[in-house]
Amino acid sequence: MSKRDYYEVLGVVKTATEAEMKAAFRKAAMVHHPDRNPGDKAAEVKFKELNEAYQCLSDGQKRAAYDRFGHAAFEQGGGGGGFGGEGFASSMADIFDDLFGGLSGGRQRSAGGRERGSDLRYNMEITLEEAFNGKTASVKTPTSVTCEACAGSGAKVGAKPRQCGTCKGLGRVRAQQGFFAIERACPTCQGRGEIIDNPCADCAGAGRVTKERSLSVNIPQGVEDGTRIRLTGEGEAGSRGGPPGDLYIFLSIKPHAFFQRDGADLYCQAPISMVKAALGGEFKVRTLDGGESVVKVPEGAQSGKQFRLRGKGMPVLRSRDVGELYIQIRVETPQALTKRQRELLAEFDTESSTHTHPESHGFFAKMKDIFGG
Repeated sequence: MSKRDYYEVLGVVKTATEAEMKAAFRKAAMVHHPDRNPGDKAAEVKFKELNEAYQCLSDGQKRAAYDRFGHAAFEQGGGGGGFGGEGFASSMADIFDDLFGGLSGGRQRSAGGRERGSDLRYNMEITLEEAFNGKTASVKTPTSVTCEACAGSGAKVGAKPRQCGTCKGLGRVRAQQGFFAIERACPTCQGRGEIIDNPCADCAGAGRVTKERSLSVNIPQGVEDGTRIRLTGEGEAGSRGGPPGDLYIFLSIKPHAFFQRDGADLYCQAPISMVKAALGGEFKVRTLDGGESVVKVPEGAQSGKQFRLRGKGMPVLRSRDVGELYIQIRVETPQALTKRQRELLAEFDTESSTHTHPESHGFFAKMKDIFGG
């Protein structure tokens, strides 16, 4: 039976790049790998065919020979048969780490099973004022810390771990899956490479215990919602004396009663009276720095007009820059009028003209021109 074209086997064109072939092989290998198809001979044959094709085309010299002579390049001792070769084994290693990462769990452990501790997450909510000024906060986190009784070794005081007889201290064993050999974490020592016959009573051999710790966190000025602060080495303690993980503080900022934030800029609305909008005037606003600023309203100001206060916004993180504060006025219509106030407003209305209400007069005049009447 003649062999199928290697490019056809991988599902790529002849001009495919090395990255494209690797991606195609990874995708097909996930489908046909014997571990995912136990007892399926067809899948095993297909997987073997994929390996043979990728072994050839992933090697520059072999690919050039194949492109010129086809399968005949490797017949009669022409080279390229089988599944040996360090280059191919190396390229296969990262692929199978991606596909079957759990099968090589021992690779994450150092000698003696000393694993790095897990990273931890802590969610903290702060106010906009705290984000403006910065603060030093105290957090309490339950986490795993190195066992003091055994200094993280996991063994009882005076006792020592012994080398695992199954893996000879490597923490990994090779298992045959069909025609392919795969490394797995040693089932006897769970990848540690050693066995503790006399475990520490305090930590039951884990080398770490759970405790609540209090930590001090410096929150700089200008942090934004979603800012992540990393505390190196303050995460979970490593297994059996391994290095600790990190602690990540994720910040969220409470909604403010007056200000809305957009980056370093702040926004707010301020209601003013109809008279102040018409005649002009001024009003004061409080700012996050604890002071007050005066906003001057020009005569005839309309609702929606925006004023800018320079340097009254938020500080920019790790910078000396400061944002702006934008204040939008909203003209308030008077309510619960007295009889005299009604009379005055009615009198004002009769004397109004296109000069006092240019927008409304212009709107209705334009409507009349378009629709008539």
